[in-house]
Amino acid sequence: MTADNIQFTKIEIQIAKYLFKHYKDRYNPRQLARILNINHAHANKLCNLLADKQLLIKESVGNSVYFSFNYDGKLAVKFMEYILNMEEKAFPKWLIVLLHSLKKFKPYIALGLVFGSSIRTKDYHDIDVLLVYEKNRAKDISKVKGEIRKSQLIEQPIRYVDMTEKDILSNKDDKVFYSILSDSLIFYNAEKYVGLIKKCHR
Repeated sequence: MTADNIQFTKIEIQIAKYLFKHYKDRYNPRQLARILNINHAHANKLCNLLADKQLLIKESVGNSVYFSFNYDGKLAVKFMEYILNMEEKAFPKWLIVLLHSLKKFKPYIALGLVFGSSIRTKDYHDIDVLLVYEKNRAKDISKVKGEIRKSQLIEQPIRYVDMTEKDILSNKDDKVFYSILSDSLIFYNAEKYVGLIKKCHR
């Protein structure tokens, strides 16, 4: 494969990102087309192109072909780190003030995600935030939560889920937690997220 062939369209990136985050599942192009609201034939073509580019693994099961992310490919993983580092810019406009406030957690956390209805629609009732940090940071985290609350810049209540890395790995097969980890936006430390997803996939 030459460097000329390594170009990615927006939809290819969308497919690769979706498959990376959904570490427990593999998908056929028809399922991906439905989930990502794209044409089935186009999804099939793009999945095959991504497999050629070594980002996806292609598996045949009976008459069906399934795709999953190539978690063992060093370049594939590096590519995903790069793509997910851009996710902060993908936050919806209505969460810009929240994003600014959440930056206060950065010195104390290993990973920060926003999940739930607030990342999908303007008409949300609360904001769900996952913070991953070591227990010895609990006081600092509590202080920042208090500062954000007192500032009153965010009208809707923030619901925090606080975990350690160990908690994540022991809950990786839990249905609710899987949906949090796979359907979220990263506001801090994409590299850590990629590393945790790789561990969860094992």
